[in-house]
Amino acid sequence: MAEKITQKENFIKGIIKDNPVFVMLLGMCPTLGVTSSAFNGLGMGIATLFVLFMSNAVVSMIKSQIPNKVRIPAFIIIIASFVTIVEMVLEAYIPFLYEQLGIFIPLIVVNCLILGRAEAFASKNDLWSSIVDALGMGIGFTIALTALGAVREIFGSGSIFDFRFVSEDANTLILFILPPGAFIALAYLSVVFNKVSKTN
Repeated sequence: MAEKITQKENFIKGIIKDNPVFVMLLGMCPTLGVTSSAFNGLGMGIATLFVLFMSNAVVSMIKSQIPNKVRIPAFIIIIASFVTIVEMVLEAYIPFLYEQLGIFIPLIVVNCLILGRAEAFASKNDLWSSIVDALGMGIGFTIALTALGAVREIFGSGSIFDFRFVSEDANTLILFILPPGAFIALAYLSVVFNKVSKTN
């Protein structure tokens, strides 16, 4: 029988112990693809958090009504519905971010973090626990993407959230805003995160 955990532990695990990016290495496609800046990382993180929150809640509420044979397709339809809402809102109100995130917004539908939480947690737990789990995992994902984007932006262009703190002609490590820089920054941040989290 699985050990019971408190709601506080359920929430914290998604941020530290089971961080989706730095520990579990889930959702690598948007993690590596859109984090060339802190703003992009934050935007993708919040979009994913919303979809994760809503899909976990809905799956938890209707899990007993979904036949076992169509469980996964049903989860994908639920997730896709909320992704469509996010896509339409971003296109209407934050077109700059919508253009920056591009194809990675509809790809949230098949993000293994969201589908995994629906299957492994929300379909087996009550509404409140599923909401807490979604918030913890979503916030952990958002923090990770924002941190990765911030590091890449700082080293790659000498700015953070488009606030430049070095002159435009200053030497920066442009590698960090290129695709290989995503792998390098993620590797070092994962090492630091895991070392710090294990000492606390």
